[in-house]
Amino acid sequence: MCANRVGEHKQETRIQAKNRAAIKRAALKVFSENGFLGSTLDQIAAACSMSKPNVLYYFSGKEAIHRALLEELLDNWLAPLRHMDPDGEPISEILAYVDRKLQMAQEFPMESRLFANEILQGAPRIEDFIRHDLKDLVDEKAAVISGWVEAGKIAQVDPYHLIFSIWAMTQHYADFEIQVRLILPDGTDPYEGASTYLHTLFVSLLTP
Repeated sequence: MCANRVGEHKQETRIQAKNRAAIKRAALKVFSENGFLGSTLDQIAAACSMSKPNVLYYFSGKEAIHRALLEELLDNWLAPLRHMDPDGEPISEILAYVDRKLQMAQEFPMESRLFANEILQGAPRIEDFIRHDLKDLVDEKAAVISGWVEAGKIAQVDPYHLIFSIWAMTQHYADFEIQVRLILPDGTDPYEGASTYLHTLFVSLLTP
């Protein structure tokens, strides 16, 4: 079966691509709810209405599906930080990053929880990514923020902890969505309120 596994070939048929996408959608839901260790191939197969052997035709196992999901997620995860323009107006650039991260939390809550679960397990499958790709990008943007601080364009802030704060304050709305919605008054849009609050908070923090 391994010799025929889809994905080892350069071309897929439309049906094969559709099935792979269906497996990944189902696996994302299963992994985001149960974590990697609590998820099984049987659960994934049931969630996408396929047999377990059919799932194994497309992926070698649970680890392969999880890794494929993480690879897609991590590529998208870096995009908002990459967009921070060193030549832009500093506070506007930082607020735009906050907005993009909050939008991702709203649009991709299961992906956010997938990432959070991986980190809580010690990042066994993405440690290399964090040590290199993510760290290199954060170092680059931290240097940009430090330059803005030194030029007096924003207040004195630690660039790394600023970025950590943005991650924590935006991803919270996806990772703890049920808690947020249960605590807020009925009918409240948590993301609309979050955007207003975070803008006020970071403008106050960053204004020299």
